[in-house]
Amino acid sequence: MTTSTTMTIRLDPQLKAKLGRLADGTRRSRSFLAAEAVETYVDRELAIIEGIERGLADVQAGRTVSHEDAMASLRQVIDAAADNAA
Repeated sequence: MTTSTTMTIRLDPQLKAKLGRLADGTRRSRSFLAAEAVETYVDRELAIIEGIERGLADVQAGRTVSHEDAMASLRQVIDAAADNAA
């Protein structure tokens, strides 16, 4: 059995009404839908923060490529694809 905890939030009355319509339409509780929305948001935001942290670690460790080198590599790939298409 899963455990949960209670948290109180304030919603704009229009948003609460929309949540109620969604709950009615999906046969889910407003609480279930709100918890699902918060979980999705938190997971997405944490993934963004973790990606930024990985990027910063790469910069600190010198695992980077200059913009000029990256663009040169892309140009080579594009040119090779154009040559193969011709």
